Amino acid sequence: MARCTAPVNGHRTASGAAACPACGGRYGRYSSFGSSPSYSSSGSSRGSYGTGGGRSSSSSRPRWSKAGSSVSYTTSQVQSLTPIREAVESRAALQPDLRDVFLCHAWGDRKGVAKELHDLLEASGVKVWFSEKDLGLGVPMMRAIDKGLAKSRIGLVLVTPAMLERLPKESVADKELSTLLAGNQLIPIVHDTSYEALRNVSPMLASRTGLDTSEDSMEVVAKKIAELVEI
Repeated sequence: MARCTAPVNGHRTASGAAACPACGGRYGRYSSFGSSPSYSSSGSSRGSYGTGGGRSSSSSRPRWSKAGSSVSYTTSQVQSLTPIREAVESRAALQPDLRDVFLCHAWGDRKGVAKELHDLLEASGVKVWFSEKDLGLGVPMMRAIDKGLAKSRIGLVLVTPAMLERLPKESVADKELSTLLAGNQLIPIVHDTSYEALRNVSPMLASRTGLDTSEDSMEVVAKKIAELVEI
């Protein structure tokens, strides 16, 4: 019987393996011998994040997105929105008459970007709880979130420069905001600012990854929310 000519640690090259009287025939069947093994799942995961732990740049298809949808998601968006989808499904089963989303926004945005997002959502078939039509004046923002969420499956917080200016003025206990976030009912939508700026004002809210109009247009954001809440 032919004896293997490899050193203790095995053949170091493909040519060495092919020349071995014992191993040549066996390894000749494997074209990838001598190259590093390829693991598509772990490899793509490492390639999706920068060294700073930033957002994923690779695309992924969430389970709630229907076949044929033109909307694409980053891997990190799918990861952050999946618990929200589970909350949508749970609340829809228990309370089918709730509205789809509650839109929280700064007062200064009510006739601008907040109205734009509201209109895009409703055009996509989303039932929106919106303060301009559903809430009287003078109600504190975070209290409005609490009431709006009671009547909606999830909440959207439109994070703009106007919102960042207002957030520190809200006299709301951290544990109340923590309860909303822990319940996977709140999605920040960052517009004309950044998560870094939000982190400086509300680290707790910034800890929840959401959507960002620097990555997607407002129209695409609305489409993603529409897919997320459709039952």
